[in-house]
This record gives sequence, C-alpha cells and structure tokens, in this order.
Amino acid sequence: MLGDGGVGKTSVRRRYLGEGFESSYLATIGADFATKRLNPEGSEIAQIWDLAGQQRFQVVREGYYRGTKGAILIFDLSRDQTYFNIPNWIQEMMEALNTDDPIPMVLVGNKADLRGSSMECVEAKKAEEYADQLSAWADMEIPYIESSAKTGLNVDQIFESLVDNIHIKEGTSFQGY
Repeated sequence: MLGDGGVGKTSVRRRYLGEGFESSYLATIGADFATKRLNPEGSEIAQIWDLAGQQRFQVVREGYYRGTKGAILIFDLSRDQTYFNIPNWIQEMMEALNTDDPIPMVLVGNKADLRGSSMECVEAKKAEEYADQLSAWADMEIPYIESSAKTGLNVDQIFESLVDNIHIKEGTSFQGY
C-alpha cells in the first residue's frame, strides 16, 4: 500500500482486516505488516505491507518492495496534492523493484465520505482517465476505485481487484473470497 502520509492507508488496511475504523492514528514508521486468509482453506494468504508515506522514510521503504506482486496506490480525494504525487510513488516502486515490467496495481481515491468538503477535491473523471493511462502504460487493467475506510465503501473491492489482477498476470486461477 503506497501513498502520501495521511491518505488513509492504515485505515483501509484495518477496515479490510475487520478491525473497524478509528479517526486518529499515529503515523506508520517504516512499514506495518498484516496477513489475511483469502479462502476458507487458508491456501492463499495476502501479505499486506502498509508503507510509511512520509518522505523521510523513503530509504526504509526501498527494502519492503522486494518480492512485491501488486500495489495499492492510495490518495486522499480531498487533497489533490496526494493525487499528483502518485507518479512519484510508482517511480519509487519501479526503481526499487529494478524492473521495467509493471506489476498489477489499483488506483484508490480514499476518503470518499469527504468529497465536496474541500476546494481541492480530485474529480472522479480525472482519476479514471489517469487509471486508463496507467493501464495503457502497464499493458494491463489498473482499476480506479473510490473508497472510504470510515464507512467501508469499496474497501473489500480494492483488495479483490488487486488479487484478481495478480492471478491474471501470473496466469493462475483463484478460488476465494
């Protein structure tokens, strides 16, 4: 999970894991790690790395990219600068992975419950167009999903889309959820 500090990465992860929502968190230092069984047999387990978004943790983050099979790129819908920083996150990840072959990604506009609360809200059409550009660049579908960790809106869909696209890229099937 990549994105600027304060975009809701930890809140999205916690909501997905069934831990609910808290309105205040301490900033993630380095990375936070969690797992979730994706099917009843437990034969598929997602490892979720919630990487610190602050610039001062860039050197620390580089080591966490190794072995990455997919990425959730999160921005805050009510703060457009977090959206404009998404290309920097992609570049950092690709450099750390030392590859030109993109991995499956999902572009997420989080905090949909705050849409309209700020003059700098990112328009859905703009983010959808960017996801289309990313899809063309990556030669695979990069979906755009608006979510709210606070209400739970589309949180499961984020992870389901990513897992599905990882299986498509690897040429495997998935029997889960």
